[in-house]
Amino acid sequence: MAGCSPLTCEARIFTRGSEHVSDGDTLPGLMLRAASMLSVGVLAPVLVAQGRRVRRTTPRLPEAPGPRAGEVAGAGTAVDLLVLGESPAAGVGAADHQEALAGQVARMLAAETGRPVRWRVLARNGVTAAAARDELLAPASGVVADVVVVALGVNDTLRLHSPGRWTSDLRALIGLLRERCGPVPVVLASVPPMGVFPALPQPLRGVLGLRAAVLDRAAARMAGEMDAVRHVPVPMPPGAVDDFFCADRFHPSPYGYALWGTALGRAAAAALGQPFTPRRPAPDPTGAPAPREESR
Repeated sequence: MAGCSPLTCEARIFTRGSEHVSDGDTLPGLMLRAASMLSVGVLAPVLVAQGRRVRRTTPRLPEAPGPRAGEVAGAGTAVDLLVLGESPAAGVGAADHQEALAGQVARMLAAETGRPVRWRVLARNGVTAAAARDELLAPASGVVADVVVVALGVNDTLRLHSPGRWTSDLRALIGLLRERCGPVPVVLASVPPMGVFPALPQPLRGVLGLRAAVLDRAAARMAGEMDAVRHVPVPMPPGAVDDFFCADRFHPSPYGYALWGTALGRAAAAALGQPFTPRRPAPDPTGAPAPREESR
């Protein structure tokens, strides 16, 4: 699910300083982040060596070939679906995009709504949330969507981006989406649980699993604060972890894409069924009137 080969664990990745702690962090979240930061510092030499070995020994799989747009049949007005993100959105590990995440989401969305679904992929192996905004979405032409699925987080995890930077980049990405497409609902896939990736040896797997969990907690909290953004966990059946991954043991298999696409497609259908309602600000405890909301 990452960019470079598939893992880019160089020494600079494991030498970051302290991170900003926001007032909204809960005690479990703070403990998780502290454990993550401590493990990175203590184990840095081992992690660097393991990361380099993973880069050297893990097969490099291409993005899914073939068209990056298509349509699933149905009745009535078509739904425009945009799938935006890193390597799972780009279909690494799949034979084509019908088998990959976009095709799986589109089929489930069509089944849930009964409507035709026109799908489009904007994705590249290795992108972070910021790169997805600046290098994929910003230069793209003719972007139309009724619902958007965003699948990111592994590359932000590998680069040890802080939760604050990660959520700021996600907010900027969603902001640009809505500038281009209007008040579109967004389905935000959770950061994949890197602590179960078979390609990663311990302790690297555990450390990256902690880092991914820190970012995912921040993304879930952000989604709860935003209008029409749904955070959807990656379905990872405990007894079928190995089946979830393809030959490189890092990216989803067709089975993994089917599980994940089903969950995201159902969430997209549910999001379409709810009107976009701007969140009203909480009442001022001093009794001052709330500011007037701007029309959208």
